[in-house]
Amino acid sequence: MKTGFRKIILLATGLLLLSFPALSQDDKEIPANVIQNQKCFKCHGDKFYSFFNESQGKQVKERMNPYFVFDSATFYVSNHKSFVCTDCHSSDYENFPHNGNLRMEAKFQCMDCHGGDETYAKFNFEGIDNEFHQSVHSSRHDESFTCWMCHNPHSYKISARNTENLSQTIAYDNAICLNCHADIDNYQMLTEKENPNVLVTHDWLPNQKAHFANVRCIECHTQNNDSILVAHLILPKEQAVKKCVQCHQSNSILMASLYKYQVLEKRNKAGFLNASLMNDSYVIGANRNIYLNIISLVMFGFVILGITVHSIIRILKK
Repeated sequence: MKTGFRKIILLATGLLLLSFPALSQDDKEIPANVIQNQKCFKCHGDKFYSFFNESQGKQVKERMNPYFVFDSATFYVSNHKSFVCTDCHSSDYENFPHNGNLRMEAKFQCMDCHGGDETYAKFNFEGIDNEFHQSVHSSRHDESFTCWMCHNPHSYKISARNTENLSQTIAYDNAICLNCHADIDNYQMLTEKENPNVLVTHDWLPNQKAHFANVRCIECHTQNNDSILVAHLILPKEQAVKKCVQCHQSNSILMASLYKYQVLEKRNKAGFLNASLMNDSYVIGANRNIYLNIISLVMFGFVILGITVHSIIRILKK
C-alpha cells in the first residue's frame, strides 16, 4: 500500500515539474550585485535588526530607523538596480557595527557619475544640472538641497519616457512633488515655514480633481526647454501658468512638456503631418478620439472628391 502511494506521489511530482517551462541558464544564476547587497538588505530591508552585543555578551534585537529601511523589490526595478550598495556608499559599511563617523561622509551626487559621460549624453544631464541650479529649489536653499531630495536613489525610475500608460506617469511624477509639498515632515527638513495646503493654494483652478489627475505639477511650474525631455527649471509661484488658453489651444504648452516624448515618437514613426493630424493629446475642448479623427478625415476626403467631380462635370458640359 505504501509502495503504491509512493509511486503516485512520484508520478504527480514528475508531471508537475514537466508542466513548468525549463529554466534558462540566466534564470538559474543570481546577479552578483544581488548576493553582495543581501548583506545590507538583511538589516536595511526590515523593521528590525539583530546583532551580538559583545559588551553585554548577548544577542540584541533593535528597531531599524524607518528612514534607513529600503524595499529591495523596489530597488531592483529602479534605475540603479544593477548597483552594489558600496558603489555609492563607503566600503567601510561592510563592517558591522558601522563606524558612526561614516554618517558624515559626503554623498555622491548625480553629476559625479552622469556628468561628462558620453553614455548618458542623450539625456543632457549637464543641461538638467544647469536648470536645477537656476530653479527656486536650488536658489532659495543651500547646498543640502540636491537631486536626491526629489529622486530617491534607492527607488527612482524613469517614467516620463514610457507613454503607454500616461496616467501612471502623471501620478508617479506628481508624487515626487507631493512628497514634500504634502508632507510636513519632509517639508520642514528644508524650511521652518508652514507647509501651504496644495488644495487651498490652487483653489482658483476649475475642476481641480481632473487637472491633478491629468497633468503633472511641472506642466505649470517649470520653464520648457526643447533640449531637455523633463524640465527642471522650477519657477517662482508668481510665474506659474494660470491662463487656460496656454494649455487648451492647438498650440498647447502640453505638447512641449507632457506630450513631448509622445509627439516626437509619433513624428519619427508616422511623419510630421500624421503626428500632427492624428494626435490624441488633450487640447481645446474634449479629448480627441482617434476613430472620430479618421471618420472626419474620410468625410472631408469625400467632400473634396465630390467638389472635384462636380467641377469636372461642369467643365465638360461647357
